[in-house]
Amino acid sequence: MQEIKITEIENLKIGHAQDTQNGTGCTVVLCGEGAPAGVDIRGGGPASRESALLRPTANAERIHAVLLSGGSAFGLDAAGGVMRYLEERDIGFDVGVTKVPLVCQSCLFDLTVGSKEVRPDQEMAYRACLDAERNNPGQGNIGAGMGASVGKLLGMEFAMKSGIGMFAVSVGELKIGAIAAVNALGDVFDIDTGEQIAGLRGADGTGFRRTEDLIVQFAENGIGLADNTTLGVLITNGKFDKTQMNVIASAANNGYARTIRPVNTSADGDSIYALSVGSVPASVDAVSSIGAYVMGKAVNRAVYQAEDAYGLPAYKCVK
Repeated sequence: MQEIKITEIENLKIGHAQDTQNGTGCTVVLCGEGAPAGVDIRGGGPASRESALLRPTANAERIHAVLLSGGSAFGLDAAGGVMRYLEERDIGFDVGVTKVPLVCQSCLFDLTVGSKEVRPDQEMAYRACLDAERNNPGQGNIGAGMGASVGKLLGMEFAMKSGIGMFAVSVGELKIGAIAAVNALGDVFDIDTGEQIAGLRGADGTGFRRTEDLIVQFAENGIGLADNTTLGVLITNGKFDKTQMNVIASAANNGYARTIRPVNTSADGDSIYALSVGSVPASVDAVSSIGAYVMGKAVNRAVYQAEDAYGLPAYKCVK
């Protein structure tokens, strides 16, 4: 495998928009030619839009965009901005009288980081689409990662700043990339070394505690509100239908499991979309295996690229 830029994957554009002052944002993945897609949603608190389109029994064979957003369920309004952008460019599912853009969206909870009154809206999502025309997306405190944080079992006092990360590889002509906006209840570990790199800080604000060790204290009453969620998009130029992409999306969750502990809790709404944007022959098992690793690396990049913000220290400060 050779590392590549995620933007080297064809038929794909990625853009961000954010409100730095208020700590929220969104990230759009545009596939104007349409892409067979699947989704794997785990955990107890998802906020999503049009996810039913990705069921193998649903009629639509392709979607045209995925939007990752802050704002919790309030942020679901933002997808209208992506639809407007695509409609203006005559992109969508042809229904005879017009074309309807098919846009899937998931939101993470960032209302405790910046302003709870400010959420991504249609205008912000439209700006993200315009940014995607550049197709030069940043990482860290940007887009859907603007208000992301991790290690929140004991509240924001001991949490850390996270962000959005990306990683991609090629194996011959086959390309596989991942985007992860990491807003987890749990701790984050390096997929290659096993070292804890973010999460629940010590009682004095330094070093790390292990959320898994402390979660037993919540065994009787549960861990409270669903105010987290890690969002991911796996993209490949391998040729697959949407049933196969659902299998690949599910396998990509192994990347979460290898880097976030605990993961998929009742207080998380963890979701992964998977898009097929090319025509390279490939094995579902191979892409599933590689995709899990690539997703884990994207999770790690979200931590490594984050900067201190909103009173939350990042990896560069705590390491």
